[in-house]
Amino acid sequence: MELSQWIDGDESASEMLGRVLKERTSLVVPPLHRVPLRVGNVVELVGPSGSAKTQILIQAAVNCILPKEWNGIHYGGLGCSAVFIDLDCRLDITRLLQVLKLRILEAISNGSLNTGDGENFDALYATCLRRFFYIRCYDSFEFLATLKTMHHKLQKERDGLGVGLHLLVIDSIGAYHWVDRISSSLPPWGHNRKGFSLANVLEAAVEEVRKLLLVHPSIVIASRATIFGDRSSNVVRRDKSLSESELRHGKPDGGLGLYREYMPSAWQTNILHLAVVSINQHILLNGCYHP
Repeated sequence: MELSQWIDGDESASEMLGRVLKERTSLVVPPLHRVPLRVGNVVELVGPSGSAKTQILIQAAVNCILPKEWNGIHYGGLGCSAVFIDLDCRLDITRLLQVLKLRILEAISNGSLNTGDGENFDALYATCLRRFFYIRCYDSFEFLATLKTMHHKLQKERDGLGVGLHLLVIDSIGAYHWVDRISSSLPPWGHNRKGFSLANVLEAAVEEVRKLLLVHPSIVIASRATIFGDRSSNVVRRDKSLSESELRHGKPDGGLGLYREYMPSAWQTNILHLAVVSINQHILLNGCYHP
């Protein structure tokens, strides 16, 4: 290989900056429309069971895979790919299909296209589904393996579909917390094997997500179920006067609306935006309360 060929990179600095810093339309689904999201951001969606976290993720994915416009009809989507990593293994895929169908039919009914044109509906429906990738993982090691191999799959799909990744969904990031916590107390399997711990797993996952965002600039949304705390636990209070530090580490002052922060610091420091949702539809975004 000649020296000049070795010095020449795969892309220039301006091309790299244009790829990484390229502006894209943000997600517009509540409550994420209140957050100034940009590609490369990691958002954590926190709430108890029954607070519609998965439904919010489904709506965000549908908004991502829908086109902005199709055959003269405005759909308001992003026309990009979305990856949904299901760690809870409880996603009902028919819910996503129903939301997608309703969004398409609603846009058609508001437009000038004949609603009886089934071919256009089927073509758009199939195009959207080709942009959606669903992955189910059953433990932390499958999750890490998925992240490590995702680049090659996304590159192949981007070349085939002509669109890149815009949204990476993880539901739920704390799914294996307690299993891994028990496993971390077990002895190593070999003399040269590094001890298994929650910190090791999350550090590896965070590093793989960062690498993925460098090559495939996108938005990451990870849901997490809450564990409600008491006076003796590390808690977070839903209060509009909380600072970011107080929001993360909490104050042991008791009261209603407290939840315990149980994720390791390796994951916590990776979060740029925090959205706390409740069953009564109250929302806390980055420390600001929204009814």
